[in-house]
Amino acid sequence: MTPTVLVRPATLSDVEILADLGARTFAETFAAENSAENMDAYLSSAFSAERTAEELADKASVFLIAEMEGEAAGYAKLLAGEPPSCVEGERAIELSRLYVGQKWLGRGIGQALMQKCVDEARRAGARTMWLGVWERNFRAQAFYRKWGFRHVGEQIFMLGSDAQTDWVMQCELV
Repeated sequence: MTPTVLVRPATLSDVEILADLGARTFAETFAAENSAENMDAYLSSAFSAERTAEELADKASVFLIAEMEGEAAGYAKLLAGEPPSCVEGERAIELSRLYVGQKWLGRGIGQALMQKCVDEARRAGARTMWLGVWERNFRAQAFYRKWGFRHVGEQIFMLGSDAQTDWVMQCELV
């Protein structure tokens, strides 16, 4: 029998879990293709407990944690705000993060998180979802295309001192 994926909203009591999970999954995904200096600079600023607590307390953010076999296996973050000009559509919401731990890949965690994100976005009244994905992250791009996302533009993502190109992708939530 396949274990069940539980996806739940994160709370302020999840700060340490999210900070650790965020840093770990980001490093697993991108460390091999980036310098240690740029990775360290980004990880220490983006995934500190203090920064994570600020993001969790932000009313514009919704964090979701996916658990499997009693362990935090992945997480996602939705962020309400102004989309880049290349995003078309009404009431857009950003899928700011969606990461799954390496040991959990291929076990339905990403699917469960994405479905919950779509459900939450619709519940919040969003009609369009958009995201930024590294132009060299082909696995993630393929995953997003399966969910109906299409490439609509580019934006710069700063990883430490390295300016990288992210594709902006969007889908309609009708």
